[in-house]
Amino acid sequence: MENLNKTYDPKEFEDRIYKEWMDGKYFHAEVDRNKKPYTIMMPPPNVTGNLHMGHALNNTIQDILIRWKRMDGYSALWLPGTDHASISTEAKVVEKIKEDGKSKEELGREGFLEEAWAWTDKYGGNIKNQLKKLGVSCDWDRDRFTLDKMLSNAVEEVFIQLYEKDLIYRGDRIINWCPSCETAISDAEVEHEEQDGHIWTFDYPMEEGGALQIATTRPETIPGDLAVAVNPEDERYRDLIGKHIILPMMNRRIPIIADSYVDMEFGTGAVKITPSHDPNDFEVGERHGLGQCKVMTLDGHMSEEAGPYAGMERYECRKQIIKDFEEKGLLVKVEHHHNAVGHCERCKTTIEPLISKQWFVKMEPLAKPALEAYKNGDLRFVPSRFGKIYTHWLENIKDWCISRQLWWGHRLPVYYCEDCDETIVSKEKIETCSCGHKVVQDPDTLDTWFSSALWPFSTLGWPEETEDYKYFYPTDVLITGYDIIFFWVIRMVFSALEQTGELPFKDVFLTGLVRDELGRKMSKSLGNGIDPLDVIDHYGADALRFTLVTGNSPGNDMRFYMERVEANRNFANKLWNAARFVFMNLEEDTLKDISNYSQFVGEDAWILSKLQKVAKEVHEKFEHYDIGLAAAAIYDFIWSDFCDWYIEMIKGRLYGEDQEDREKAQSVAYYVLKNILKLLHPFMPFITEEIWSHLPMEKGKLIVATWPKYDESLVNEQEEHAIEYVQEAIKGIRNARAESNIVGSKKSSITVYTEDDKIKKILTSNEVHFKNLGYATELDFIDDKSQIQEQSISVVLEKGELFLPMAELVDFKKERERLEKEVEKTKSEIERVNKKLSNQGFISKAPEAIVKKEEEKKIKYEEILKNLEERLSEMPQ
Repeated sequence: MENLNKTYDPKEFEDRIYKEWMDGKYFHAEVDRNKKPYTIMMPPPNVTGNLHMGHALNNTIQDILIRWKRMDGYSALWLPGTDHASISTEAKVVEKIKEDGKSKEELGREGFLEEAWAWTDKYGGNIKNQLKKLGVSCDWDRDRFTLDKMLSNAVEEVFIQLYEKDLIYRGDRIINWCPSCETAISDAEVEHEEQDGHIWTFDYPMEEGGALQIATTRPETIPGDLAVAVNPEDERYRDLIGKHIILPMMNRRIPIIADSYVDMEFGTGAVKITPSHDPNDFEVGERHGLGQCKVMTLDGHMSEEAGPYAGMERYECRKQIIKDFEEKGLLVKVEHHHNAVGHCERCKTTIEPLISKQWFVKMEPLAKPALEAYKNGDLRFVPSRFGKIYTHWLENIKDWCISRQLWWGHRLPVYYCEDCDETIVSKEKIETCSCGHKVVQDPDTLDTWFSSALWPFSTLGWPEETEDYKYFYPTDVLITGYDIIFFWVIRMVFSALEQTGELPFKDVFLTGLVRDELGRKMSKSLGNGIDPLDVIDHYGADALRFTLVTGNSPGNDMRFYMERVEANRNFANKLWNAARFVFMNLEEDTLKDISNYSQFVGEDAWILSKLQKVAKEVHEKFEHYDIGLAAAAIYDFIWSDFCDWYIEMIKGRLYGEDQEDREKAQSVAYYVLKNILKLLHPFMPFITEEIWSHLPMEKGKLIVATWPKYDESLVNEQEEHAIEYVQEAIKGIRNARAESNIVGSKKSSITVYTEDDKIKKILTSNEVHFKNLGYATELDFIDDKSQIQEQSISVVLEKGELFLPMAELVDFKKERERLEKEVEKTKSEIERVNKKLSNQGFISKAPEAIVKKEEEKKIKYEEILKNLEERLSEMPQ
């Protein structure tokens, strides 16, 4: 039998094993009516993106679940894919062609799309290759892209169905507009950044004399004001309702209106209403029939409607308006103001809310069933607290702007007649209207989230009734970040309910953010990002995967420490060495399956019983998505129970002359190792597959081996208690010896006092472990404590006590000399610290943390001195 290499080096086998999995089609899921389906859809990363720690965490969790279910007998499909990411990809392509000395407009739509496809072909495979390095076992045969023909067909189908049901319409609404990208963008593409700004308070002169004070953070929108609003319950302004303001600089007569939207307690209680540039003002304007006044162009300059400010860049206009108000004595005050300002996630330009003719989805009728599904308990969030976010968003729904002024993406299947203004929605390309005149297609594309919302079913062939769709849909669980509940999760739910009549998934498992060791979000600006591929290169994929899941709990952010990656590599190394030891001590021709043995006792019964419990615990934790707790359970079993205890306990048997007992120890060790590899495989697939390939009795790959089943017949509470009692006793002996600085080479007899026959039997039957692991020459049982030697160290146990004879273990003269030296050394440290703390110059100048550290040192040294002096007083002369 070939053993493992002496040194654990993941670089030697990780790529090779992944290729073997790929070549063997082990990730591919078949439609198999004899098996239950289990389906996960990979949240599609941006096609031209690169792997970051958030992707690594999310995909590791998905891979753990899919590997578990595959081994547990399911036809487990994990479908991968990428998103065309319209705005981010278009921005990159525009930048590229700009470097080539061209512009988007020069190339024209077709030329630009050729460039975009070339860019996608060049960079689109990066993240897939990076995911493979992580070890993901998704079905690459079913790899999807949101602009694939099949998915594009589904997008057009949904658009047309919703349009025909009057759930899609075109209208003027306030949208998020990026003046740099010159497109509407979704809420998901807006980053709100806290920043320091100002709030200006101006006097608005009234037509009949006097003035109202109005505060704003956006003076550049003043030319678009069409009213001033007050709360109808506000007694300060009740008599002014219906009167008029003369808008400064514009000389426009605007009404004072009453609307309950106004908060009487905020500011002056009087609010400027700019319907074309604020979503709340738009609603007020609609209620009061104010009309529109759009004072900004699409590139962030002032329009003709802005009168004297026309043509100015928006922030230049702001400065000029403030100056003009000040010169006219209408600037009341300027205050510092800290608020969250929306920026385009791609170009970082400040977003401008403005009115625009766009395409929208009516959300209220779609939101209702999505809300009911959650309230009925059909849809579950893990952790459950995120259900409140889901509910809140759906209960406060607004119509969804789905059109984008971009070329890269799904073009709207909408045509306009150049003559009769007819609007035609069609999947087929059309050239002429029913009136006989030419039509032009709407140049806009759909919001990326529109196609992403269909991901759980469009990827399986819907609207066609494909075998994949009928078998694998609905999916089982969505694993995604908590930050896109309202942007993606909700849209998938209402889209699936509307189009398929079913929820797209039963459970939503939400991950948190992966932060740096200081708790900061990883970002380019902070320079604190950690490349998962660098970690894999240094420590291996298994160490990274295990670090991500053991440091994470559902819905909570985690801090990433390289020290923990190193510790988990050490864990892999410990398993590697344990496997090598087992292999070195196997006799392949006499190795038996444990079913050949009718009874197990001692450490064999204990480890087999513990194995059943950890198998059951891991399975149950997986069922509840407690991935981190499942990892901790198998970690503790491998490190402590198997490596630190069981292997040490059976060494004497493996090296002994009793062949039958030796073979039994070999068989149990082999069985436990085999099942350890199965339980650990979802977490650390590479090392487990490599070790598995060296098991002499196993055929085939571990990735498709049978998941361990809980076997109650192997649970033995009595032997568990017995061995764990022995372990506690040995740990007590080791601790007592360490505290007394007894060298490891010195052994002694151990005196045992107990009045409990069961305890006596446990210790007697396990005496060999005290000799091999507890530094004992023998166990000497006594019935009377008067028989205990003087100067013995006591180890107190439940219903028993052990005594180590100091005379056999310690040279009292040398130990006294050592302790006296330690006392003097500790006293000098206390004296040094006291001098420092009594120095007023040090106390006044040193940072508080340094002073506190010195105070803690004093307490520590005083405690050490107390213990040393107690030990000295107990030492015989």
